[in-house]
Amino acid sequence: MRLAVVVLNWNGLKLLKKFLDPLIRYSNDEAEIYLIDNNSTDKSIDYITSNYPSIRIIINKNNLGYAKGYNEGLKEINADVFCLLNNDVEVTENWLKPFIEEFSLNANTAAAQPKILNYHKKAYFDYAGAAGGFIDSLGYPYCDGRIYNLIEKDNNQYDLNKDIFWASGACFFIRKDIFNSLNGFDESFFSHMEEIDLCWRILKQNAKVRYIHNSTVYHVGGATLEYNNPKKTFLNFRNSLITITKNREKNLLTTLVFKMLMDGLIGFYYLLNFKFSHFLAIIKAHFAFYLQIPKLIKQREITNSSLKNFKSTFLLSKYLKLKYFDIFSN
Repeated sequence: MRLAVVVLNWNGLKLLKKFLDPLIRYSNDEAEIYLIDNNSTDKSIDYITSNYPSIRIIINKNNLGYAKGYNEGLKEINADVFCLLNNDVEVTENWLKPFIEEFSLNANTAAAQPKILNYHKKAYFDYAGAAGGFIDSLGYPYCDGRIYNLIEKDNNQYDLNKDIFWASGACFFIRKDIFNSLNGFDESFFSHMEEIDLCWRILKQNAKVRYIHNSTVYHVGGATLEYNNPKKTFLNFRNSLITITKNREKNLLTTLVFKMLMDGLIGFYYLLNFKFSHFLAIIKAHFAFYLQIPKLIKQREITNSSLKNFKSTFLLSKYLKLKYFDIFSN
């Protein structure tokens, strides 16, 4: 099995200086390493060619974002499995071996992620992916180990390989043939939640998305867009609506109505806390979504199919239980 670790970069020179050494040290024997550059202006390419000649470089002519940046760059890479790795991730010794075993032994595994811990608080899970991703009945994403802003400490409570709904784009393994057959990421997302959309489409093919617990990486998080950035708020709310509309099989209209009400409550919360830019970002996200509805309806005709064993929950109730019962009961 040929494995390619592919780092997408845009003006990430400081991150590359920090994280390329462990990547080379712990990956060279098992994988070829590539860097796709989204037209950086910070001399990232000069640094890599001078210091890491073994890394193969693919250059996009513009900053294409996460989705299109990978879609274009991966066309030039010949491998059986891609590992799409953020430039702000620190890998660890033997991090690739469990994935080589998983993809070699289990033909139905289409995508996967490792245990993702926080780089700054290494005993805790990371916001982006943690111990595997899921979505609730209204399309809000969450993870084992993270719900909203509640982050769990890693006490080995998720040390079991398992099926998940989505794998994190911070460290995302996927078979090349699956990626190509589904036409890769939806480029209208630009960034944020495109991996959730892709994983949903994978599950509709009766393939599996897996969490592999015995591989660990550490994610800085927010290196491209800080978590409190209004642009991130806009992308997350817009892309969540897009994902639901494209992929939800049943009760779409009802789901969207309740989701819009919930988005409104979240917007009101931002307003009460004087976070006006985030309040406006949610409004803009909804109007941007409305403009795309005709196109999304056409996409449903192509991608819509039955999804078996879909387990949903209402995330707010899960959050309140964890915040006000589980934590205080310990």
